[in-house]
Amino acid sequence: MKKVDHIGIAVHSIEESLSFYNETLQLPLIKMEEVQSEGVKVAFIDGGNIKLELLEPLHNESAIAKFLQKKGEGIHHIAFGIEKIQDRINELKQNGVRMIHDKPKPGAGGAEVAFMHPKSAYGVLFELCDKTNIKGE
Repeated sequence: MKKVDHIGIAVHSIEESLSFYNETLQLPLIKMEEVQSEGVKVAFIDGGNIKLELLEPLHNESAIAKFLQKKGEGIHHIAFGIEKIQDRINELKQNGVRMIHDKPKPGAGGAEVAFMHPKSAYGVLFELCDKTNIKGE
């Protein structure tokens, strides 16, 4: 793992929560987008040495909607910045780590992502985030 790339935070409404991050904490918004494959709207916040990713469900069937129903708003995942995502997935699986995704899928900002199952990571949902194919990253 190269670094912690971002921390994902589930929210019911980005619009409602954004003022807390922008005005109260004075952390600037980097960008917003929708990730249709995950059924979420995301907002990246500049936390200085790390990004915060606010995650709002686009529909009730998204993983974020289910998370919010079960646990409420709060930290959803921690994302590691990596390279060669498929190699890393294979290595983790060889070391007994259960993966939610055996192959990378499109994530926010054009990154390739895959998630480790929390049961293999002591209750933490970790995301592998490969941005090597994105210009400027």
